Amino acid sequence: MSALLEVDDLRISYGKVEAVRGVSLRVHDGEIISIIGPNGAGKTSLLAGLMGLVPATGSIRYQGRDLAGSEIEDRVENGLCLVPERRELFGDLTVAENLRLGSYVRRTDISGTRQRLDGVYARFPRLAERRTQRASTLSGGERQMLALGRALMAKPRLLMLDEPSLGLAPLIVRDIFHIIKALKETGVAILLVEQNARAALQTADSAHVIETGGVTLSGKAADLLHDPRVVATYLGGAA
Repeated sequence: MSALLEVDDLRISYGKVEAVRGVSLRVHDGEIISIIGPNGAGKTSLLAGLMGLVPATGSIRYQGRDLAGSEIEDRVENGLCLVPERRELFGDLTVAENLRLGSYVRRTDISGTRQRLDGVYARFPRLAERRTQRASTLSGGERQMLALGRALMAKPRLLMLDEPSLGLAPLIVRDIFHIIKALKETGVAILLVEQNARAALQTADSAHVIETGGVTLSGKAADLLHDPRVVATYLGGAA
């Protein structure tokens, strides 16, 4: 079965610094692939390159189509969505207004906006309760839910999440990862970049470890969860 996303020898440089060095990976429909690694390893740059936010060389094929030269808006319209680390919400707009902005690229499907909005509120009841509040007044967990909800308004087929647990309390982190697992059950594929290696590996189907811009270890997430190298470096103990 062909992959939804096929990445081969992806390279991203900032001046003379190569942030991503020859990364290759595959993501299939309804699959969660996790990317773990230390700060500065190139994880966020990888997502930025896939989204078209920074120049990249190598091959990126999505739904069998070469994405070279395609605009960001085109990628989003075809179901490739990114929830960035900083969430990038519009603080002066309400929850409802932020969510509706997520469906902007689906302007040819205006009739479905109300249905998707109802679906987001059903998945995130807290957002429904706060739909008239400005985004700047939300808690950290609520802001992450809003960022996820806004991405879902674009009807993603592949959702890329950059550090969804960053800065959140442990109980909220648990809720966010439950939501991520539930999204998989709807058929959405997820590429998850996450510092919380244990939660990421417990959630994903497969995973890649990226260090200094390159993939140093790959495999089934359940296997990597017990790999001595991963345990010692990222899980805080000896295997």
